[in-house]
Amino acid sequence: MDKKLSLAQTMISAGVFSVISFWYGFMFGRESARKELGGLIEDLRRSNAAASDATTKSSQD
Repeated sequence: MDKKLSLAQTMISAGVFSVISFWYGFMFGRESARKELGGLIEDLRRSNAAASDATTKSSQD
């Protein structure tokens, strides 16, 4: 038995695949960016804390 998809079925299948692929790509990219930005934020917090400690120590002298 030969089963063929109509053009509409093919387009719908391609659209569903595209939506799912986009969603997974978006979520993966978002998680990756969150991790990367989290590291940058921590680095900035550490450098700001070190700078404020140095400023506090120099003002006490």
